[in-house]
Amino acid sequence: MSLTALPHPVHDTPPDTRVVVLASPGERHDEIVTPAALDFVGRLAAEFGERRRDLLKERRRQAMRLAGGSPLDFPMVTSAVRADPGWRVAPPAPGLVDRRVEITAPPRRPEAVEALRSGAQVWIADFSDATSPTWENVIGGQLTLRDVVEGRVDAAPAGGGRPATVVVRPRGWHLDEEHLAYEGRPVPAALVDFGLYFFHCAQPLIDAGYGPYFSLPKLENRYEARLWNDVFDTAQGLLGIPRGTVRACVPIETVTAAFEMEEILHELRTHSSGLGIGHEEYLTSLIRTFGHRSDFLLPDRARIPATASFLHARAELVVRVCHRRGAHAVGAVSARVPEADRAARAATVAAVRLEKEREAENGFDGSRVTHPALVPVCRAAFDEVLGARPHQLDRSRDDIEVTSAHLLSVRRIAGPPTPQGVRAEVAVALRYFAAWQAGHGTVTVAGRTADAATAELARTRIRQWLRHRVLDRETVLALVDEEAAALAADSPTAPVTEARALLERTALTSESPLCFTPDAYTRHLVSVPVASG
Repeated sequence: MSLTALPHPVHDTPPDTRVVVLASPGERHDEIVTPAALDFVGRLAAEFGERRRDLLKERRRQAMRLAGGSPLDFPMVTSAVRADPGWRVAPPAPGLVDRRVEITAPPRRPEAVEALRSGAQVWIADFSDATSPTWENVIGGQLTLRDVVEGRVDAAPAGGGRPATVVVRPRGWHLDEEHLAYEGRPVPAALVDFGLYFFHCAQPLIDAGYGPYFSLPKLENRYEARLWNDVFDTAQGLLGIPRGTVRACVPIETVTAAFEMEEILHELRTHSSGLGIGHEEYLTSLIRTFGHRSDFLLPDRARIPATASFLHARAELVVRVCHRRGAHAVGAVSARVPEADRAARAATVAAVRLEKEREAENGFDGSRVTHPALVPVCRAAFDEVLGARPHQLDRSRDDIEVTSAHLLSVRRIAGPPTPQGVRAEVAVALRYFAAWQAGHGTVTVAGRTADAATAELARTRIRQWLRHRVLDRETVLALVDEEAAALAADSPTAPVTEARALLERTALTSESPLCFTPDAYTRHLVSVPVASG
């Protein structure tokens, strides 16, 4: 089936159920926001919008149950799935067999060129955490991806070899795209990011010998994975693409998902490309889930290494589950940025090399970085373990036994923050909020790439410290004053006032939202509505 037509063209769709664009058109936007593409997204919204709303309600119910004292454990109802040795996920897809280095970057053209040429095996084009979701950024990202897929970007690495395989990370289920409306409601952002990319790029990718590949952020349970699997089946059916062509990796970024790793793989098994881990998102999830408990009071970031028992248990379980089911296990992203100073740069390289060596030795098949200069560092660490092999799926790790107590063993590192730690969180939140509201999805702070996940963890930690009275509001406000002045001095055009208001609203009030992004998005990034068909 042609990618320019669907079985029921847009003009056959009732006017009151069409997807309506509530934003002014921009340069080349008509290449992405076509009537047929909007119809495709509308079909997905019609099919899955209500289920998505129900799952978000279930998230809230589960949070209330856990806050009320219900235990978190591996589900008894799915014990047969975990016990059954017979099932496997689909074999690795073309371009995803060797994933020893993945680089994460926003889908902007300069970053795309850097990532594709970096020597990494995979580029994760991140709409979720590395993109400020202005309408221009959302559609500009889709244009970048289409140009890459259709060969309008010079992506050949300087030293030879193939460009990185493209994997798209759409926004999470909890976010809306306020610039598109279906039946009077905003369209789920995940379906927008997925749908526009799939509609325009799936067939050209298949023609080139690859496929549409995704990384699914912030899933909380098997039902949310099942929803994605059904979206994939429906999308493939609508465009006449063979089922199983889509592949998706799920980073285990929430504490509830850590107890359903095997079930998530099972739900996605015909479309799965494995599991990964993400530290900042996971720590945020721990605070949201158990932040009311003093034994989950998290200290400064420097005192929570990847070797902390609860993080190590999650990492070991990911490797064991993945390799048992024939799936790749991908390590955590390193957000470090090499500095100009020779000694500082050497220290950064050494730290990243140690992180990646540890992951490779633990059985991971690859890992992630955010800076192109760290691609060779990550590759060297995995080359030592893998050699000429593309992965180590044959390493079963049956020696690993992880219990629910292991996954929740936070008590050993629990404790109050230091003054330096509090200041660091205030600084990173302010600086990222200012960048995000100015339309930038990443910013370098203290030698690291900060994204939405970084800022979300920062403001969530401040809220937790205030809640447990190991920090008082006046101290935080004084630090906000100082860090806001420093930001204004460093970046005179930065929206410091708006960033400060966002931090105070999302971290220092009793009515702070669950996530900063929906609140900030509707207040600052949504264009003045200009309806168009």
